[in-house]
Amino acid sequence: MSDLVIVESPAKAKTIKKYLGSNYDVVASMGHVRDLPKARLSVDIKNGFAPKYAIIKGKEKLVKELKELAEKSDNVYLATDPDREGEAISWHLAYILGLPDDYNKRVEFNEITKTGVTHGMENPRKINIDLVNAQQARRILDRLVGYKLSPFISQKIRRGLSAGRVQSVALKIIVDRENEIRKFKPEEYWSIDAKFIPKGSRKSFSATLYSDENGKIKIQNQEQAEKIEADLADAEYTVTKVRNGTRKKSPAPPFITSTLQQEASRKLGFQSRRTMKVAQELYEGVDIEGMGATGLITYMRTDSLRISNDAIAEVTKFIASEYGEEYLPPKPRFFKSRNNAQDGHEAIRPSMPSLTPEQVKNSLTSDQYKLYKLIWSRFTASQMTECIQKTTQAEIQANGYTFKASGYYVDFPGFTKLYIEGKDEAEEKSSQLPELKKDMPVRCKELQKNQHFTQPPARYTEASLIKTLEEYGIGRPSTYAATITTITSREYVKREAKSLVPTELGEVITQLMKKRFPNIVNVKFTAQMEENLDEVENGKEEWQEVLEDFYGDFEKTLKEAKTAMEGVKLKLKEDETDIICEKCGRRMVVKTSRYGKFIACPGYPECKNIKKYVEKTGVKCPKCGGDVIVKHTKNKRVFYGCSNYPECDFVSWNEPTNERCPNCGEVLYKKKGKKPALYCAKEGCGYTKTITTEDK
Repeated sequence: MSDLVIVESPAKAKTIKKYLGSNYDVVASMGHVRDLPKARLSVDIKNGFAPKYAIIKGKEKLVKELKELAEKSDNVYLATDPDREGEAISWHLAYILGLPDDYNKRVEFNEITKTGVTHGMENPRKINIDLVNAQQARRILDRLVGYKLSPFISQKIRRGLSAGRVQSVALKIIVDRENEIRKFKPEEYWSIDAKFIPKGSRKSFSATLYSDENGKIKIQNQEQAEKIEADLADAEYTVTKVRNGTRKKSPAPPFITSTLQQEASRKLGFQSRRTMKVAQELYEGVDIEGMGATGLITYMRTDSLRISNDAIAEVTKFIASEYGEEYLPPKPRFFKSRNNAQDGHEAIRPSMPSLTPEQVKNSLTSDQYKLYKLIWSRFTASQMTECIQKTTQAEIQANGYTFKASGYYVDFPGFTKLYIEGKDEAEEKSSQLPELKKDMPVRCKELQKNQHFTQPPARYTEASLIKTLEEYGIGRPSTYAATITTITSREYVKREAKSLVPTELGEVITQLMKKRFPNIVNVKFTAQMEENLDEVENGKEEWQEVLEDFYGDFEKTLKEAKTAMEGVKLKLKEDETDIICEKCGRRMVVKTSRYGKFIACPGYPECKNIKKYVEKTGVKCPKCGGDVIVKHTKNKRVFYGCSNYPECDFVSWNEPTNERCPNCGEVLYKKKGKKPALYCAKEGCGYTKTITTEDK
């Protein structure tokens, strides 16, 4: 007989098995084993929103094997992930294995190391039913919204659409920003910049006009700028004020889930889904040369900035030995979490702070190495000294006008020797002013007036959208990746470089939701719902009451919307094509079925003419001159082929262009990646060029 430990993934099972030894069987449930079946609502609304769970299709054999192992074991430990979702999986496992309600062998591992596993196994507890109920409430809430609202949206706009509680708000935020950009009216303004050279010096420095005799100046047009320029012609400039100081910059705190997703987007170009996938791998364990399966980071779904004393002691020792005592602050840093943080786990940090990225690089994939280095560097830097900068601010006057100049240099790098936060990289570069003294005359080497226009707000990127969702309290960090994936995969939003841009479909859905279901897309309402779920988790709210409060108004609103829009169908311009139906002369449209897109006559049912949907690239086939179209493999991988197939056999993984190679005259292809480029595929040519905005 032996003890059975059930975790969620094979990788995690392998790592934990290494620490527990031969007396334990460690197996994976492969995530959830029981859930609400997809084919129906599976919620008994009239009887307290009772969920009707079933074994997930395809997992019957796995469940049978788990039952057999449990019957043979002395003890069964439920070691799923330490969060709401993990708690619910343990609860479902306890149910299908027939374990009692007061079963007390639920264990959790904040890190998959010998210390973390040992601590977890030595501190088993009962399943936290409040955590389970919070997960159940969210699952049922999202099922009610999705299964009740999606058919209505599909009926009124296009088949196969979905609406979700969090995704609808995220989409609205993106659409609202796009509307702000459209409505934005740029305003003209001017600046006057100068370059000065102190007397007896060769080094110039820059300064900007700040004020005149009446105070801070705002130059609104060219006439004002030219008048100032004339006033300063042949003027004598004098330094009237110099202020030297010291500026200290503190390091950013270690990562929580949302900040990890944001920084991985900014620094690594990772989408949130990719970030969480790689973080899960690092947490569950990677085969490290000389160490075996090792969990490299703590649990990656957290909103807490708490750090264990052991981790601080280890990183402090590492910093002292690697960088020197001068890089250690007088006392360890502790960071305060947000007021509404759950604080269930530590911040995301390396499980062994002294294990550097370079030591494990050869054992990691490229993505794993990049993300581990990001996490390790951020955490280590958070316990290093401040960066000390020496600053200088100066004012230069002439004919009643005042210019301001500022500069700084790094006196001691501190934490910046290791890590600089992504947003800091857009700040001013270090520029040291020459030595300046009060009443010192300076010569104006150059005076330049520049026209500017105010800019509209920037479109959201994944990083800025996640930051906004978190600030509003919408969803939870663990849901952001799935939310963004949903709205992009369903083509409500498209990616342009790093920006998220709503499609016409996304805008029409949002307009409908704002008009007919204002609460669903209301930021404050959605944030309040998250707080209610948190209250369920804390044992202060009954989950059925939270659902009851929501569903009454929701059901009423849905009935009113159905009545008001009876017989109404919204049309999209993007669905129209330039193809004329040869049977009735109408302009054909794009439609969507369960099998994908197709071209159909809008005169249905009188005219039932349909055609295969073809996505043209606008490029001519380099072999026969036909249209190059987008195709997909069975695994949905995109490739390009000729519309004249099978007469023409042209195919390419990379998209051809209408541009020709300047060296040999062959077609140039687009090569994707961090630095997209055009390249010539002709053997021996080797021509490439970076893609510019015009090429795109």
